[in-house]
Amino acid sequence: MRIGELAARSGVSVRALRYYEEQGLLEAYRSASGQRRYPEAAADRVGLIQTLYAAGLSSRTIAELLPCVDAKESTPESRARLAAERDRIDAQIAALTRTRDRLDAVIASSVHPSSGCSYVTATGA
Repeated sequence: MRIGELAARSGVSVRALRYYEEQGLLEAYRSASGQRRYPEAAADRVGLIQTLYAAGLSSRTIAELLPCVDAKESTPESRARLAAERDRIDAQIAALTRTRDRLDAVIASSVHPSSGCSYVTATGA
């Protein structure tokens, strides 16, 4: 399939697909006229790449893990790398939760007249 079709199927931009190819995450072959062509499985590959990006993995980490995915092989190293990424995400979640709790406390304390914050209603009064 052509790059535009893959972009439409996968919901990512053509620019993102070119970036994935540049980073070694996605492979395309060239037609006789030089156009990029992707196999049908490329849409699933882009979905996996998007999932890993959404989990916070870098393109470098994804590139290191994809050969194991392609070979359907789990190594102690790849499992350790994934566990480390999971631990990093857990730490980020904990930090965000603490930040949210602090904001909740600030919001709660700012609605009391004794807080020193001026209280403005939705109408500005």
